[in-house]
Amino acid sequence: MRRVRALRARQNVAQWDVQEHIHSARQAGWPDRIHEVFKRHRIKQVGYVADNGIARLIDLCQRDNEITEVALASEAEGAGLVLGAVLGGERAALLMQSSGVGNCVNTFSILKNCAAPCVLVVSMRGEFEDFNSWQIAMGSITESVLKLCGFHCYRVDNEADVEPITEAACKRAFGGGNPQVAILLGQQMVSRTKPKGH
Repeated sequence: MRRVRALRARQNVAQWDVQEHIHSARQAGWPDRIHEVFKRHRIKQVGYVADNGIARLIDLCQRDNEITEVALASEAEGAGLVLGAVLGGERAALLMQSSGVGNCVNTFSILKNCAAPCVLVVSMRGEFEDFNSWQIAMGSITESVLKLCGFHCYRVDNEADVEPITEAACKRAFGGGNPQVAILLGQQMVSRTKPKGH
């Protein structure tokens, strides 16, 4: 019976023939610098929800043998991943887009209550020439929501500021002070491209 269920499960899995992260080729630069800072600060676990805006950063974490990358089904799972890492003696970071922050309001409270250090990297949506007007609502309140959840927020709109701001965020999270820190990557800097047909 188990064998039959396993066979059926394999038959129901979707097959994807998509070239991975083709859209992130022109992002070389700032994602690499964030990854380098993560390495310097010994971040060992990175949870993420797939997103075009941070695809290269996700790819770098996936290819790094010293980082355990975890694809989350929902952004809300991220706080549990961070807390588990902390309890296991490791450092963690989360990667998501601004619309995903709204899914985390309740779960972020566990980070604050347990004083669990967390670096959150948020690719902003609903800003510069976003093709999807539905992103504007959450994009316009992301920073305020994060502050209400106890995060100290840094915003990056210029590629030259990526490394020093990521460095400052990691020092703040892992060196005391306010252990929950968010880095908001401005949409214009992330350079999203407008999909064909939109």
